Amino acid sequence: MRAPDFWHTGRSRLLPTLLTPVSWFQGLGVRVRFAMARPWRAPVPVLCIGNLVAGGAGKTPVALSLGGRLLDRGLKVHYLGRGYGGRHRGPVRVDAEQHKSTDVGDEALLLAQSAPTWVARDRAKGCRAAVGAGAGAIVMDDGLQNPSLAKDVSLHVVDGGYGFGNGRLIPAGPLREPVAAGLGRADCTVLMGDDTAGLTGDGGPLTAAMPPTLRAVIEPGPEAAGLAGKPVVAFAGIARPEKFFQTLRDIGCQVVVERAFSDHYPYETADIERILRDARAADAVPVTTAKDIVRLPAAARGDITVLTIAVVWEDEGAVDAILEPLIRHGR
Repeated sequence: MRAPDFWHTGRSRLLPTLLTPVSWFQGLGVRVRFAMARPWRAPVPVLCIGNLVAGGAGKTPVALSLGGRLLDRGLKVHYLGRGYGGRHRGPVRVDAEQHKSTDVGDEALLLAQSAPTWVARDRAKGCRAAVGAGAGAIVMDDGLQNPSLAKDVSLHVVDGGYGFGNGRLIPAGPLREPVAAGLGRADCTVLMGDDTAGLTGDGGPLTAAMPPTLRAVIEPGPEAAGLAGKPVVAFAGIARPEKFFQTLRDIGCQVVVERAFSDHYPYETADIERILRDARAADAVPVTTAKDIVRLPAAARGDITVLTIAVVWEDEGAVDAILEPLIRHGR
């Protein structure tokens, strides 16, 4: 699904107002889950990467970045996710050679390229399975609203340009839970990109809640040099495709066609054939994201260029300080 414009722009007040009574059930559901939960404490450190809005904050790139830092320090990292968009309830260990995105979700396939990855609707059971398979540390991709597993460190990721949208709960807005409640469980906030949403200014929600804030930006991967100056046909099925299209322009591409699909869109052969026709007609390069390529039919992937991304941290020392307790525990 594509997020409705009124979640962010605030141009429509009627729909959010009409939907607000429904959104009360969203907030109530989160409170009830936490009130009734008995979190399982794993024998290994657990790092949780989550957010407060529905999609698009940058959780998976942050999980990959921090998981990589733990791996570099000798910890046997296993990733753990819900497997959104996949059919397996788990616990199941992701096999990138055998599983498709319809089995385990696209984020899981992306994570599995870096370290052993598990999907499980019941995150505590998934963690037990990972520990039983030799995990020395768990990195949860999207678990801030899941109380079944105790976390040693929880990070909240927020996009500096989107912020918390119109500040309302789903379906009246993009929030999964009230901002104060979610930030109250976070040990740190990761602010991605420039803070154009006013999150850290005078009276901003991050200033008021007072969690430590790490700043980071997303930078394009090495493919950017080869794409600069070329015409491209860009397509993406992520929470905010326009961010990807803008990144291509920023690296010097001439974006001749943009095709935006819904988040986690299950591409079919006909979709890719249409994109390739557009590319041939414009003598352009078809380009997509690393998250999208795993959802394409396998036979079509060789015809598409992928622009990867990486997280670049403003203060490396502050990142290491957040991870240090996990490293001590893991050793």
